[in-house]
Amino acid sequence: MTAAWVGWNGKLLEAQEAVISVYDHGFLYGLGLFETFRTYGGKPYLLERHMQRLMGGCAELGIRFDMSAELVAEWTRELQKANGLHDGYVRLTVSAGEGALGLPTGDYVRPNALLLVKELPPANDEALLRGRELRLLRTRRNTPEGTVRFKSLHYMNSILAKRELTPPPSPGAEGLQLTQEGWLAEGIVSNLFMVKEGVICTPSIDTGILPGVTRERVLELAAGAGYQVQEGFYRWEELLQAEEVWMTNSIQELVPITTLSDSSGACRAVGAGQAGPIVRQLLALYREDTLG
Repeated sequence: MTAAWVGWNGKLLEAQEAVISVYDHGFLYGLGLFETFRTYGGKPYLLERHMQRLMGGCAELGIRFDMSAELVAEWTRELQKANGLHDGYVRLTVSAGEGALGLPTGDYVRPNALLLVKELPPANDEALLRGRELRLLRTRRNTPEGTVRFKSLHYMNSILAKRELTPPPSPGAEGLQLTQEGWLAEGIVSNLFMVKEGVICTPSIDTGILPGVTRERVLELAAGAGYQVQEGFYRWEELLQAEEVWMTNSIQELVPITTLSDSSGACRAVGAGQAGPIVRQLLALYREDTLG
């Protein structure tokens, strides 16, 4: 469903009325950032963390954007109500704004903020716990724009990866990208976790992956539950030996992986073909956490 109403610079507009200039540097150069999050009980989850990441990236890029989490939460509530949604998938985009043709040297003082919502995918916990397939892709993860990867409007690498995964080898399958050096990186739209000898492992931010908000919270929940957690550099061969594997993102939460396949299509099962005990526990803790 395409929403009838969108958010534009703090207000609500009918979707067809929201337009962006051809001179906006988000359009011309991909200079902009975005955050995706979802609401539970009408309230955005982990919004303060999403805003911290967004504001930090804007500051580094010279985009003078200043909007509080409280204002974004209220804006989201109004937009969901206008579109007949109580809960939804939310995307907040900050585009640099208009500028002269050519690469900039100064700051952007009039960025544009766009808020979009749509329905959440239907929940099916039985199918979720049966797990999904993770396919190793040939498309390598590109290097980050700065010291860490921005959640930027420049999404060509992910689009190429998604095209490689299309059609998906199985319903709901995700693609896994490696770094140029061959280290495990991340999914097209998700972060990666695995369990090795009872230790919860995830690729280090130093591999160039996105510092995911859900990734960060899952690491905290795991440590709080008494698990040993580790961030490091891992190979595909190590993933094949993992006791459990799952992916995380802000919309899908924790997604168990029960089949690993390489780029030739050769498959290997993870565990017993169902979500393992650790990911089940962490998913329950995560959902409990969303209740506030």
